[in-house]
Amino acid sequence: MGGYGYPIISYYGPSDPEYLTVIEQLEAFNFKYNPSLAEEIISRVLKEKGAIKINDKWQIDAKPIEITIFIRSDDTVRKSIGEILASELQKIGFTVKKDFGDLNKAFVIVYGSNPADLKWSLYTEGWGRSAFVKYDSVGLGQMYSPWFSTMPGFNNPAYWNYKNDRLDELTQKIYTGGFESSEKRSQLIQEAVVEGINESVRIFLASKIDQYVANEKVSGIVNDFGAGVPSRFTPINAKSNSDEFVIGVKQIYQGAWNPVMGLTDSYSRHIWGIISDPGTFKHPFTGETFPVRAEWQVETAGPNGKLSIPQGAIIWNPSLQKWKSVAQDTFATSKVTFDFKFSNWHNGQKMDMSDILHSLYFTIEWGTQTDENDITFDTEFTPRTSQIVQTIIGVNIIDEDTIEVYVDYWHFDEGEIADWAVLWSSIPWEISSAMEKAVIEGKVSFSRSGAISKNVNWLSLIIPKDAHIIKDYLQEFKDSNYIPTSLKENYQNSQYFQNRYDSSIRWIEANNHAMISNGPFYFKSYSPESRTITVNAFDDDSYPFKVGEWAKFEKAELPIITNIEMKNIIQRGEKFEIRVEANHSDSIRYFLMNSEGEMILSETLDMNENNITISVPSENSKDLGIGANNIKIFAISNSVLKPDFYESSFLVTDVKAELPTSLSANIEFTENKPEYWIWIIPILVIIGIVIYLKKRYLQ
Repeated sequence: MGGYGYPIISYYGPSDPEYLTVIEQLEAFNFKYNPSLAEEIISRVLKEKGAIKINDKWQIDAKPIEITIFIRSDDTVRKSIGEILASELQKIGFTVKKDFGDLNKAFVIVYGSNPADLKWSLYTEGWGRSAFVKYDSVGLGQMYSPWFSTMPGFNNPAYWNYKNDRLDELTQKIYTGGFESSEKRSQLIQEAVVEGINESVRIFLASKIDQYVANEKVSGIVNDFGAGVPSRFTPINAKSNSDEFVIGVKQIYQGAWNPVMGLTDSYSRHIWGIISDPGTFKHPFTGETFPVRAEWQVETAGPNGKLSIPQGAIIWNPSLQKWKSVAQDTFATSKVTFDFKFSNWHNGQKMDMSDILHSLYFTIEWGTQTDENDITFDTEFTPRTSQIVQTIIGVNIIDEDTIEVYVDYWHFDEGEIADWAVLWSSIPWEISSAMEKAVIEGKVSFSRSGAISKNVNWLSLIIPKDAHIIKDYLQEFKDSNYIPTSLKENYQNSQYFQNRYDSSIRWIEANNHAMISNGPFYFKSYSPESRTITVNAFDDDSYPFKVGEWAKFEKAELPIITNIEMKNIIQRGEKFEIRVEANHSDSIRYFLMNSEGEMILSETLDMNENNITISVPSENSKDLGIGANNIKIFAISNSVLKPDFYESSFLVTDVKAELPTSLSANIEFTENKPEYWIWIIPILVIIGIVIYLKKRYLQ
């Protein structure tokens, strides 16, 4: 990576807010590069399973053991990783088949095929965030757990599926707020990380530091700590002296565009983030939830109490196929009152409470499998959404843009309760209804694995063929005066439905796509031939945010470690100090590990000035190992939750070192130096040069 990255061994890396929660568990693995040990372990297990090695090649049942590696050839880093891994596995004695391709091909081979067909064994996977998250409730489920539908098999009942009940239990509790305190949540995260690493279905290698270039005439770029420069705020907030803003992207189309189980690649998410507005979002520097189109008030009795639910509250019943009143003896953990900022959809129709109700209907209907013949079931969407459905107790409509949502969910941060309970819709209800009908009738599928198993298209609203399927259903709805079941009890104005259908039909006819949303830009066109997507500013008076709304996110004062001063040779059992200088830091946290990777000392220290001294007492230094030990130091800001970190090794001896042994950013010795240092330094330099030349020219 040329220095633009750092090693990671789990889902969490050093820049993640949750990293300090799990650092002790991560360090306990003490992973090192050791191909000899790897070969020893692999060989032992293969022999136990009956494999034999003939002419340096592993065989079982007289057949070579073949490993198929799907290598992303459109990414130089991942291509290199795949080539290196293939070479190492060949050295051990495996027969390696390399399959190269981009994400589109991976969607078919890796994410779409039955693992039992063995079309792949290893895949050089990559992923990116769309936001910086303080309390990440999703990631561990997404990366390690079968229930989230992103593990081999993808919950497709026709496929072989990876199973791990322990990981499901842990990550579902993290996701649904199944904890009574911050400490209990941390414990769940620690256990899930350890189990995920031990299973190693996904093996994390490195986190990339992406580089971005901007024209000097462009200002207003927002560098989100999770999404980076391609955050949703950059295209919205950026300013230049031109009416046109050009963004160069690596890929223009991978996967499919639908807001149910499409938009799964980072390329489409970047664009979707500016043509659609969310109800809530994450602050780019703190990772905390803040309102975008849904202001909120939270009332909670959690974690152990309950709130009563008023008469008039309703909930969708998928078995009865209608809205039902919530029983009077029903209670909820939390209540969130949302006041929505509605605006016009891109097709000119006004958003309203029917869009919210239909969105809730869809979540419950498709997030519930009533029986094995349920037609509103998706192999990826249903298992994931069922976790949310189990917590929704009821809703109470207050007025045309206000609703109370009752949930069995608690978090020690009220913003997380609001984020869990928020109801919102990113597309008009009529588009959602047409999509639903197309999937039920088997013309398309919401999800990738569903499309492959049913041999239909993965629904993509920007592809003309799929868009016209949606248009045909809208025309059918209009001609038959169709009212969705989810809205029959609340709206009887037939002209309202006709206007909705007409507007979306005209939009698809005019634009040749069905991607209608509510963001500051609207989707204008997609040209596969020129590899361009064009979005236009949505200049509509109803849109609630004006130019400059997100300018407050342009700059962040990152904590920065500017200098570390410590001895690089320590006598075991002696007290020693480490001086840390840092800017924009409220505290520092350090971790002292011995040569076996065991935690010796960990402490958080508040900073009043720009420097602080860490004192390691003799009773702790005596537990350091002879040889190389390790120190990790994090500078932490309370307002910008991306710590700066420093890591270094230092030597520990049994006797007091006679050599000058301090190390700092300026390489200044702190002890008096004897005269012989004048001669030793040039001698060491000469020896180093000789060794280098011998190695270089004897090869």
